[in-house]
Parts: sequence; structure tokens; C-alpha cells
Amino acid sequence: MKIKKGDKVKVISGKDKGATGVVLQALPKENKVVVEGVAIYKRHLKGGAGKVGHIAEKPRAIDVSNVKKVDSAETKKKEAVFSVK
Repeated sequence: MKIKKGDKVKVISGKDKGATGVVLQALPKENKVVVEGVAIYKRHLKGGAGKVGHIAEKPRAIDVSNVKKVDSAETKKKEAVFSVK
């Protein structure tokens, strides 16, 4: 798997197509990644012992084949410097 934690990626298929985000977690055994702000699901949690319940939003893991690594401006500049020489 070529995508690692901290890489900036763009979703190329699925309901969040076109969204970009940073990889929060890579799961190479399942061939999935967790991307910040993508594939969010809501979990309704009960309160207990006098506490109030709430709705928690968490990112869900998506398949690595549905994302593409996005080159940052710094890597493009480095490539341009090396290709000129």
C-alpha cells in the first residue's frame, strides 16, 4: 500500500467523490484508510447515570482503491528542480 498516515489524498469514487483530506490512519491488512472529513457516520450514544446522550460523528474506513494521493506544491517544486538539471 503506497498511501501512509499523514498523506494528503483525494477521493476518486463513492459518495464523497472529489473531497480531499489527510489520512488519519492506514489499515494495510484490510487495505483501507481513514480520511479526515470523509465517510462520516453518526453514532447515537445513550447517557448513563444522570448524563445526557449525544450524537457522535466518526470517520469510517474506506477502501484504498477509492483514493488518490495528491501532490503538494512542495513536492512539485522539488521535482521541477531535479528535472531541470
